[in-house]
Amino acid sequence: MSQSLIISDLHLSHHRPATVTLFLRFLQEQAHGDSALYILGDLFDAWIGDDNNLPPAPEVITALRRFTDHGGSLYIMHGNRDFLLGEDFARATGCQLLPDPFVVELGGQQTLLMHGDLLCSDDLEYQQARQLMRSPAFIADFIARPIEERVQLAAEYRRRSGEVTSLKSADIMDVNQQTVERYMLKHGVTRLIHGHTHRPALHEFQLDGATAQRYVLEDWHEQAASYLSIKANGIIEQCPFT
Repeated sequence: MSQSLIISDLHLSHHRPATVTLFLRFLQEQAHGDSALYILGDLFDAWIGDDNNLPPAPEVITALRRFTDHGGSLYIMHGNRDFLLGEDFARATGCQLLPDPFVVELGGQQTLLMHGDLLCSDDLEYQQARQLMRSPAFIADFIARPIEERVQLAAEYRRRSGEVTSLKSADIMDVNQQTVERYMLKHGVTRLIHGHTHRPALHEFQLDGATAQRYVLEDWHEQAASYLSIKANGIIEQCPFT
């Protein structure tokens, strides 16, 4: 692959048609057949199951399939909003679903990819809710419900999450540096790329005597977005897309 493109937190929804259009154009203009595209969670603002045929799911799936049919490699990681993406979705799009965390060589360097919510370990309430909602029992109960009910439940979960988030301090919802270092040391890497926090930045720090880097991806908006590009020769840059 000539380059790897890395994005996250698009939060695609029928409520944000301009963002959907922006992403479809991104696939046409930037994600060429010789590219690898990594989506590190929250491609969708909500995913209620692979039997979901509500907008914008069909057109997004079609566009992703077109990318893979033309030779592109597609890797998608679950986020906190779309962790129900499953094997039917993977087959429909031609993507590979990645575990979180996941280590891959990009531009000649071993790189740790994560959605990022596991790094926010100070937010104990969120971590407990995450564990509950990803339990097999919770997922089985949710998926068994009619689509209309799942849509309503997903909207209610987002509403409650927004209310809770508004009451929390900004610091508690950001990553914990010790947790970051623990994950990086465990996987033997000095480069980490993640999303989730919506706080795009490049953080450099010392890790076990070496310089380490943590890239935080930008969340997508209706008129503007960005992606991380890593060339085969190791050149890495943050690129705007409008």
